[in-house]
Amino acid sequence: MKKIEAAEKFLTAHLDLFKCPICQQPFADLADRSMVCPNNHRFDLSKKGTLYFLTKKFSGEYDGAMLQARRQILQAGLFDKIIETVAKQLPNQSQTILDIGCGEGTPLNKLIQLRNSRDAGVGFDISKPGIELANNQEQPSFFCVADLAALPFNADSFDIIFDLFSPSAYKEFERVLKPTGKLIKVVPNSNYLMELRHLLYPSDSQNSSYSNQKVVDLFAQHYPNYQRIDLEYQFAIPAGQQANLLLMTPLHWGQGQREVSATELASLKSITVAVTLLIQTATN
Repeated sequence: MKKIEAAEKFLTAHLDLFKCPICQQPFADLADRSMVCPNNHRFDLSKKGTLYFLTKKFSGEYDGAMLQARRQILQAGLFDKIIETVAKQLPNQSQTILDIGCGEGTPLNKLIQLRNSRDAGVGFDISKPGIELANNQEQPSFFCVADLAALPFNADSFDIIFDLFSPSAYKEFERVLKPTGKLIKVVPNSNYLMELRHLLYPSDSQNSSYSNQKVVDLFAQHYPNYQRIDLEYQFAIPAGQQANLLLMTPLHWGQGQREVSATELASLKSITVAVTLLIQTATN
């Protein structure tokens, strides 16, 4: 099945998830491979089977090289234990899952595949190159370009919101999440990729350490009864993947970064993955 045919099949089955970002009305029809709302606003499926919901131009921070590097290291398993932990928090029955800022799409696809593809997964990102890359793989998920602050989804549409290292728009999350739904936000801890951080930054640099406390505190303000799961493990870096690891993370953008030689980079044989899962069952 071609990508556009698979996307058309998904949208036909799940048209009720989406709303028009212009007039805010639920889409009424999928005609000639275009989503059409009651006010006749049309959003066309690309030949690759994606939708572009942005109503104004945005420039993403991830370029093609960074996205490709991220694809390589995530396909190699960097986040697999995170995804396995997330999967354990989901009910056994089929779920509608929204991946916030999905990037190149590997985490959502791995999550759906781990659950034997019985879920309806939708991933969105503001980065068009990221979404094009996300759709350029075998996957059971649907991907689109959209704005976090104005989600093109109907109210009470998703059972699960999955936010892996992305910004949050809690008002929008609460709008699109079902009353019985669950929000799972994953944030890095101070030990996340610490070997790489120590390689890049001297001990007196502001980037030599990191705290997620502000992110956790904000989540707690919205969901005082949240559940917290701390997860830390060592990931053995496959030979030759060190450069991808460096390129995939914003760590190499930071002020005060030192130049790292190829020999130093190759000396990294394993890396610490340390994250916190913040989980709240919706009560709205």
